[in-house]
Amino acid sequence: MKGTHFFVTMAVLALASTLAYASDPSPLQDFCVPVNDSKFGVFVNGKFCKDPNLATPEDFFFPGSNILNRQNTSNQLGFTVTLVNVMNLPGLNTLGISLAKLDFAPFGVNPPHTHPRASEFIVVLEGTLYAGFVTSSPENRLFAKILYPGDVFVFAEGLIHFQFNVAKTKNAVAIGGLSSQNPGVITIPNAVFESNPKINPDVLTKAFQLDKKVVDYLQTVF
Repeated sequence: MKGTHFFVTMAVLALASTLAYASDPSPLQDFCVPVNDSKFGVFVNGKFCKDPNLATPEDFFFPGSNILNRQNTSNQLGFTVTLVNVMNLPGLNTLGISLAKLDFAPFGVNPPHTHPRASEFIVVLEGTLYAGFVTSSPENRLFAKILYPGDVFVFAEGLIHFQFNVAKTKNAVAIGGLSSQNPGVITIPNAVFESNPKINPDVLTKAFQLDKKVVDYLQTVF
């Protein structure tokens, strides 16, 4: 009996230890504006920190014109994303958040994709979007809604999700908030058909149950 109690106690302690490291640690300083010079000595979340006394308001600023202006969506997808992350807003380093503005032409699509390091929510500012995500296997359950200005929709970390402008003649705009300073993105069609080097067509033919000529064509297109 004592042995059983000891085993259970150790298991609980191990679980508690695991849970303690299951999310990003809280920062132990107000901010860490990254610099490329190692002489500052403090290395946080993959970047060296600037001396806080040398930080400026510009380190925490991203110009509104880059967000508010309508972006060019004259591409095959009819979609453009404007990212605000640690790469162009240094003050986000260690804060665990970032932003994305989504511009859609009529019938524009943000294709199925995932963010490996972040959950996301979007707020529709203009137009009408069909948005959804698919749960993990084996359920592969689709959760989707038609969204109007002011509507909010949430996508869990790592799940495949998408947005589509259902309007024939009107543009759509949304703002996305993400729970990582560098959420990353894996766009499913590109990852599958545009990998470098290419995935063996036999793999994709079998996986998607397609004719090999279709797979060859898709790899050529992408």
